[in-house]
Amino acid sequence: MSPTLAGHQAGPGADELERRLGDPWDPANPLGFDRVLAADEREEMFGDGERALDGYGLNAEFVPAELGGRLTGMDRMVDVLRAVYRRDPCLGLGYGTSSFIAAVNVWTAGDAVQQLTVADLLLTNRKIACAYHELAHGNDMAGTELAARPGDDRLLLRGRKEVVTNIERADALVLFARTDPGPGSRSHSLFFLEKDTLPAGGYRYLPRFRSAGMRGVQLGGMEFRDCPVGPSSLLGPAGHGLETAVRAFQLTRTALPAMTTGLLDTGLRVTLRHVLNRRLYGRPVAELPQVRSVLVNAFADLLMCEAMARAGLRALHLLPEETSVYAPAVKFGLAQPLLEAMQQLAGVLGAEFYLRDGPHAIFQKLVRDIKPVAFAHIARAVCQATILPQLPLLARRSWRDGEPAPDALFRPGAALPPLAFERLRVSAGGRDHFAPSLAAGLTALGSPTDPQVREVARLAAGFAAELQALRAACAELNPRRLSFPAGVDANELPARYVRVLMATACFELWRHHHTTGHGFLAEPAWALAVLTRLAATGGPAPVLPPEVEGRMFAELLDRHEAGRSFGLADGSRTTAG
Repeated sequence: MSPTLAGHQAGPGADELERRLGDPWDPANPLGFDRVLAADEREEMFGDGERALDGYGLNAEFVPAELGGRLTGMDRMVDVLRAVYRRDPCLGLGYGTSSFIAAVNVWTAGDAVQQLTVADLLLTNRKIACAYHELAHGNDMAGTELAARPGDDRLLLRGRKEVVTNIERADALVLFARTDPGPGSRSHSLFFLEKDTLPAGGYRYLPRFRSAGMRGVQLGGMEFRDCPVGPSSLLGPAGHGLETAVRAFQLTRTALPAMTTGLLDTGLRVTLRHVLNRRLYGRPVAELPQVRSVLVNAFADLLMCEAMARAGLRALHLLPEETSVYAPAVKFGLAQPLLEAMQQLAGVLGAEFYLRDGPHAIFQKLVRDIKPVAFAHIARAVCQATILPQLPLLARRSWRDGEPAPDALFRPGAALPPLAFERLRVSAGGRDHFAPSLAAGLTALGSPTDPQVREVARLAAGFAAELQALRAACAELNPRRLSFPAGVDANELPARYVRVLMATACFELWRHHHTTGHGFLAEPAWALAVLTRLAATGGPAPVLPPEVEGRMFAELLDRHEAGRSFGLADGSRTTAG
């Protein structure tokens, strides 16, 4: 192991990073919201923030422990990145996760030399860009035109990539290119290129693309002009680029939406600060029933999204052969509630939500920065189209009397095996241990006597019945006739399946806390709130029982006053109280 690959494994975590970043509302803090907003107004990356993340060694979170990094658990990595996303999503993407998106392709298919090179780059605070897409083809990677054609003893790159994060600032890039003019899944390959090995005349940078959200993120492009690259730059076998990317997507489709919950955490905190300090009709706005309901619903949605994300992240370790269906489910399932919750909070803030100055100015930035959760990297519609063809086989093989997932999928803090990138598959092949866990969990819960616990069980049983209804609807479908877009009824099936998974994640997380732990997450109130909201998806927002709403609001206030996260990591400090 080289010197740069040593000494990172036992590094700090989210709490230490929050301590280093300090109180974001403190105007004297050089890493606070005032400085974040000033950089956003200039459409620049937040330089002091980047230097602070250099000092923390954030890139080590993306490097597997065996290569000298701190990537031992995907859920731990996301907890750390949420601390960044709560502060400045541009730092989260522009400093960190853009390199993560590139690196997972190398961990998935790279040889030992490539992996050591990428680890060394990241552990010395350098960046890697990932150039998948082209504007003319969007999410249709099979339509990629940038080509790598045979030269004398090298390949010649010709074409362009656009809207790539950090393509000019990065020291290296992972590049998706056509290596065969014919159609089919073996026509494209991935390359790992260190930019200092490319001849100066072989490429040029394209003008920067400006964006409404994530304004500090540097989006650009490169045009290649018969740029020579050696055969050793191939990442994995020639013709396997699409397969490698699809497998690597399973990590990024899960992790990036999971990090985005940090924006809702801060948005909820901004709104709560506002309603606690403002008076209307002679009393604090926070005492108005409609306002309390919006805040509690946003809190429930945050817990719901993080429960689903945590299960998906842990599945990458425990059920990697199945995550081709869980990863798009996380992306599909989180995007809409996160966006809708922020819009509801904006309604509570009123005119305050779009002000670019003052104590709540960070909110308008978050509203803009959260939008890409629905389309960036891969769109929700693509996730839907990825899930749909897999449903018939899942229904026939796993949903009747399927074996449940190991308890560690839902049990916080349970040990995880190392990531096994070689076990990731393009298709789950009908394997699903996640969804059948709901019925097994209900059996384990038994016959509760507490009225609220009985209501939790009743709601969960409704989702167990929904899985069996889905089994009947999907078992007879022909997967070959389910290419996107399918019929309206068929296109609704992935959404129904995702809701079952989300209900399972929430119920099982609550059950493990309820039977073995204590504290708020062991109480039935939050499980009642999230399951009630999931059951009402597609209709008007449900009215929660007064005792449930009251308990949720009291917890929200307690965490706010203590400066603790509003998410599942309720013991961690955000320095944002």
